[in-house]
Amino acid sequence: MKILCVSDHVDPLVYSNSAKARFREIDLVLSAGDLPMDYLGFISSTLNRPVGFVFGNHNLKELDLFLGGGRPGLFDTSVEAQVRSYYGATCLENKVKMMEGVIIAGLGGSIAYNNGEHQFSDFAMTLRVVRLIPRLLWNRLVRGRYLDILLTHAPPRGIHDREDRCHQGFSAFLWFIRYFRPRYLLHGHIHLYDINEERTTSYEDTRIINVYDHFVLDVEPVRGTNDA
Repeated sequence: MKILCVSDHVDPLVYSNSAKARFREIDLVLSAGDLPMDYLGFISSTLNRPVGFVFGNHNLKELDLFLGGGRPGLFDTSVEAQVRSYYGATCLENKVKMMEGVIIAGLGGSIAYNNGEHQFSDFAMTLRVVRLIPRLLWNRLVRGRYLDILLTHAPPRGIHDREDRCHQGFSAFLWFIRYFRPRYLLHGHIHLYDINEERTTSYEDTRIINVYDHFVLDVEPVRGTNDA
């Protein structure tokens, strides 16, 4: 299967009338944050494919709408419900979900650097990871693996990150990789302006990819015990 990954920049190759033809083989879309929700809505409606996302540390206008509750009920006519439905995307923050046969966990946000929204200390991110463990263990028991993809905004510490405080990665992601061994960690946050900059790194058994702008990932699905 092919996954269109987007992050941090509204790419004119994606946000265009030719997107449906250009990305016709895409099965799933994942956003690693810092993108306006109407951009994800455009991708969802144009490609007619499932879209999963986490928030970054910018473009947080709808953060409370998505983190303040689940999907709207059938007779929920509130403004919040309509907005959540309109974008046609699934928020993966603090969740572990199966999408198109792929198990994905989502942990958005950046390292805390200016007391802004959706910023976390490394300890706070570790607590977010810990809260995912029961579902990961359930997956291991029932599906034969913890997860396939960890979708984040920030990178792991020391891999693709930078030394200025804003762009440092999380050490919590390193021990997550060592214990739960996702096939991929997909992140954004680090802008790539040079085609020679490093985009892909292997750590333990995990392929870590900076999906800034857009990146097409070709994934061979792994079927576990009870996968549909």
